[in-house]
Amino acid sequence: MPLTAELTQQLITAARDEAARRELPPVNICVVDRAAHLAGFLRMDGAILGTIDVAHRKARTAALFEADSSALSNVAHPSGASYTVEHTNGGLVTFGGGVVVRDEHRRVIGAIGVSGASVEEDELIAQAAVARAAKGGD
Repeated sequence: MPLTAELTQQLITAARDEAARRELPPVNICVVDRAAHLAGFLRMDGAILGTIDVAHRKARTAALFEADSSALSNVAHPSGASYTVEHTNGGLVTFGGGVVVRDEHRRVIGAIGVSGASVEEDELIAQAAVARAAKGGD
């Protein structure tokens, strides 16, 4: 299954709803396809403008490396094997909030990036959105 417009909208809606349900700060939500091209975006009312780019970079990071952005924090530190990786590919993010989206065969078909709350909250929102979309948006 490819990343469709319908799935993109389900991810965005699920992320928005999760942030609202938890009464978290407004966030920016970015969905990209497996090649890291923009598929959809939402800036919740009042979301901090500076986090638009961060949400996009989190999603791009997850898609390009086929791993959640938080996974890169283990290698992207001064003594890590991939120190300064965040300066590649037009700029990446190596902390939580970028989560891969997989099809029914576990292949990466895209990613979602969330930014505007704390890193932990961004990660929670993104994970919840992917889990909800995997269940068909329920």
